Amino acid sequence: MAAARRGKGSGGKHGTRHCCLRAAIRGRSGAGGQGGRGTRAGGGVASGSPSRDTRPGDASSWGSPTSSAGTVPRFLIELVSECCHKWGSLLCGGTGEGLTVPWPCRERLEEERLLDGRYRLQELPGGRVALPVLEEKLSRLWLPQEMPCELLRIQDPVPSRAARRRTPAQKLRDELQRLLGESWSEELECDVPHAWQRHGDLVLLSEDSFRAAAWEKLGPVLWETVASALGAQRLARRGRVLPDGMRSPSVTLLLGQDGWVEHVDNGIRYTFDVTKCMFSPGNITEKLRVASLSCSGEVLVDLYAGIGYFTLPYLVHAGAAFAHACEWNGHAVEALQRNLVLNGVQDRCRVHHGDSRQLELRDVADRVNLGLIPSSEEGWPMACRVLKDTGGVLHIHHNVETLPTPAPPQTQVLQAEHKSPEGAGNDGEAQHPTEDGGKETLGARIRPEWQRWAEATASRIRGLLAELRGQQWCTSILHIEAVKSYAPHVHHLVLDLECRPTLPT
Repeated sequence: MAAARRGKGSGGKHGTRHCCLRAAIRGRSGAGGQGGRGTRAGGGVASGSPSRDTRPGDASSWGSPTSSAGTVPRFLIELVSECCHKWGSLLCGGTGEGLTVPWPCRERLEEERLLDGRYRLQELPGGRVALPVLEEKLSRLWLPQEMPCELLRIQDPVPSRAARRRTPAQKLRDELQRLLGESWSEELECDVPHAWQRHGDLVLLSEDSFRAAAWEKLGPVLWETVASALGAQRLARRGRVLPDGMRSPSVTLLLGQDGWVEHVDNGIRYTFDVTKCMFSPGNITEKLRVASLSCSGEVLVDLYAGIGYFTLPYLVHAGAAFAHACEWNGHAVEALQRNLVLNGVQDRCRVHHGDSRQLELRDVADRVNLGLIPSSEEGWPMACRVLKDTGGVLHIHHNVETLPTPAPPQTQVLQAEHKSPEGAGNDGEAQHPTEDGGKETLGARIRPEWQRWAEATASRIRGLLAELRGQQWCTSILHIEAVKSYAPHVHHLVLDLECRPTLPT
């Protein structure tokens, strides 16, 4: 156990401080152990000035005198063992005066609900022990007159086992309740977040957290308390996505100097400024799926690259030979260029800064990623233009409204795969992992609405290819992937659509 540092008087040093009651019994008498309620914890006890040690009785009162200096009477050993059982550790010291036996008052403090269970009892120099007590309840603290004790503050107290088992959300709530004291209310508790995003030493809070007026009165101490409880150095809070066409986040930095963070997904390093760029942890399932594709020797065009959400999995894991990454948000472009270097793939990617609808590429892509929601439809014509003359695969993202249905039965999961010039086929089963809070579960059924959307999209793409390329094309639905539940009855889907020119007969 780390040695506790005692402050001066009852004040101690600045920083995280905790109020503890330091108590010990020196001597060889059990007479004081029966002391009842005595003086209220004030004066010498509450103010921090030490009380004098008392030693009522002598060795004869134990029924067995010591045989020589330093020899411990049998009854004293038994008493120490009993105290050790109550305290959970043996804290002893002293020589000629005998052992330092902790006063068995822990149970009394627990009964009165004065003991602070977040911290462990700590051994102090001189054979004394410190009991953590709740500072806001010191006015209710009563101690036996015979108990030698004083009030002091300990910096960086050792957390108890129970405290170490608390979830981050529980720890946050407890620390805020302690900060507010009697001002704590059910309304404020409902305003405390239960989930958040963590990016290194920065925690990103949800937009609906800490909105009550009472929080504003606390000032910077609120954010310092939240950061400490969550083990963070910086804090930010999300707002609504700005309607600027770039899906720019509205994020407020609450604590810290800048919003640049680093996040690792599937061995890929992403760095970005949370106040300038979006990062959706709910897309991890699609990034993992992309990483599992076999794209060796292929050229990718990513029409909505962002900071490299999908560009990097294609290059790092899927084995794409080269990528053209298009992005018009300057902040995202800066992050994308950094990420290419971080992952050592900068020589296999060309960044196109600007509107992807104005891209000058033609006939280069084996695959085109259209990762824009709620709809990537504006990019469909360009996707058709950049495909090679021999064709390729489009990965089309879209939000599809779904009518509520009963939970599906637990049946074997099959992949939806339909190969037909008209894009027709029967319903299948596919895995649809969603982020927490979504209504879908693994193995959820391909919904009829999803199938109809996929078939309509295949037909639209086939028409665009014929119009732009001057010949007939065949489109085949390879797979429908449900990435996540985006909103009630709305799902973020990805359609893998193979597009090939029709051979002349």
